[in-house]
Amino acid sequence: MKRAFIFDMNGTMIDDMEYHVHGWFNILNDDLGANLSREAVKREMYGKNQEVLIRIFGKEKFTDEQMDQLALEKERRYQEAYLPHLSLIPGLQHFLDQSRDLGIPMGIGTAAIPFNVDFTLDNLHIRSYFRTIITADDVTDSKPHPETFLKAAERMGVQPEDCIVFEDAPKGVEAAQHAGMKAIVITTMHTKEEFSAYSNIIRFISDYTELDPSGL
Repeated sequence: MKRAFIFDMNGTMIDDMEYHVHGWFNILNDDLGANLSREAVKREMYGKNQEVLIRIFGKEKFTDEQMDQLALEKERRYQEAYLPHLSLIPGLQHFLDQSRDLGIPMGIGTAAIPFNVDFTLDNLHIRSYFRTIITADDVTDSKPHPETFLKAAERMGVQPEDCIVFEDAPKGVEAAQHAGMKAIVITTMHTKEEFSAYSNIIRFISDYTELDPSGL
């Protein structure tokens, strides 16, 4: 069975992106005075936390230590707000069980920091499903660069062309396309029209009840 699954995490395994938007909106506007709309904040939310700050404020505004502190504070606020609502997207638990029973290798490729990855996987008790977990700390270049997904495939011992990436964001689909991987898009945060530039998408879904891993 020549296939493997690689999952993005936020917005793809858990429907939490509005909580991230809220956390960033408060940090950027209330704490840092960026005066951005929610839509503007949403557009900047890809890649590593430090990259978000650099895109908005430039490279010289903060030291690395300051950016690390701001990023961690944003994640603390996000976790506090989201924890009462933390759950897998409908159908994903069954999909993971089916995929494991079929012997399909699975990994995670996310721009999240380990602090957030641990929060999700350990509270939901799903770490054992995944052969490898690639976080922001494991790559030099984050999405839309393909490094995240290529490293996940390498660590799972599979070829990129045999991988299907599950993503919710255009930049993530772009990273999969650069990696030579097909993608399935879950429309938790973006509309189908926002993915019109990409030719590697094989399906759009609203949740995992629409999928059977044996047919992929």
